[in-house]
Amino acid sequence: MNRRNFITTSAIGSLSLMTNSCFNLDSSFHYKLGYQLFSIRDRMAIAPIDTLKELKSVGYEDFEIYGYDPDKNKIYGFSPQEFKMILNDLDLTVSSGHYGFSDYFNKPDAVLEKFVDKCIIAAKELNSKYITWPWLDPSLRTIENFKILASKLNRIGEQVNKSGLGFAYHNHGYEFEKHNGTSGYQIILNETDPELVKLQLDMYWVMHSSDLKPKEIVEKQKGRIVMWHIKDMDKQTRDYTELGNGSINYIEELPDPKKSGLDYFYIEQGGNFAVDSMKSAIDSANYFKKHLRSKLS
Repeated sequence: MNRRNFITTSAIGSLSLMTNSCFNLDSSFHYKLGYQLFSIRDRMAIAPIDTLKELKSVGYEDFEIYGYDPDKNKIYGFSPQEFKMILNDLDLTVSSGHYGFSDYFNKPDAVLEKFVDKCIIAAKELNSKYITWPWLDPSLRTIENFKILASKLNRIGEQVNKSGLGFAYHNHGYEFEKHNGTSGYQIILNETDPELVKLQLDMYWVMHSSDLKPKEIVEKQKGRIVMWHIKDMDKQTRDYTELGNGSINYIEELPDPKKSGLDYFYIEQGGNFAVDSMKSAIDSANYFKKHLRSKLS
């Protein structure tokens, strides 16, 4: 990457970005406005720098990454060090990352441990605070495998915590499916160490698939839910949609961040865009700033 060219071109737009950011600042707002970059993966794949600039211009300050390549040590085509320089020049941060742990589920422990070491190095170079297990392959979603998963989460959590970082598990909807009176999520909660394995609560999937509401899960896991994913649900299809355009009334459903133990949150929309991924990111940011920001002050 030619960083000199990047700095030159970014300087042209720096004043407008600074102006927009200043208008979005609220001294009473405790948390940075976060976005999960999977939501805008089409743009990040072809123009990551311009995408980050545009996201910043509407108020996003912090991000969660996905797609780290451990073999090439690349994220969005850059090394973690290069990507961190880009973030620094834009005054942006990456507080968490979704890393591809599911690919290592059936590999020897030594191979998984080596992969975790690479994730730790990358996360530290990005100055992230958390490493997150984001997904379990459909072929692995059995009760017996959730028990194996819980054991792996404890081991990874111990390894990550020893490095000085935090480790978390991100839910979808399949964890809430009932199997003989239990569920994958219940196994994860019961069989992992809360000090080693924190939780990243995806509220869309809770509302979509769980018998509980986000507030009820927080009440049962106080202090453990350190990150949130906030996305809305289409009123007809139950697919993703822009914040404020769906059936989830976050004004009522957002839990107490202090009870949760919240450190970071990320708006997300994995697809089903009304226009395109950037327009959805902008619309969700505007809705959040108008209607939900005060809930996290």
